[in-house]
Amino acid sequence: MKKRTTKEIGDLGEDLAATYLLEKGYSILDRNYRYSRAEVDIIAQRDELLVFVEVKTRSYTYYGEPSESVTPAKERMLFDAANVYMEEQNHEGEIRFDIISIVLDKSDAPSFSHYEDAFFPGF
Repeated sequence: MKKRTTKEIGDLGEDLAATYLLEKGYSILDRNYRYSRAEVDIIAQRDELLVFVEVKTRSYTYYGEPSESVTPAKERMLFDAANVYMEEQNHEGEIRFDIISIVLDKSDAPSFSHYEDAFFPGF
């Protein structure tokens, strides 16, 4: 089996996370939304709640869980991108920031951890 690049693993993780969210009753509104230097992996909605999802995928946990790599700087960038997105969409309702952490085993079977309301960046 050919070793995958970090990008390929990340893309696979985002596809798996989107499917996972759909199965949980979310609608996927956007993927890979970019603003400035920030990228929001998935923007989803359930009822009136808008959810900005950061997906972290790894094929190992030597250095901790994938979700642990979301830094305060990354949180601030996601928050900035979310503000622009909400303005573009005229969304004035509730929002939430989630992290979906995926670890792939040797056969690519995913193990999900979904951290709802994982952070709300403060300044």
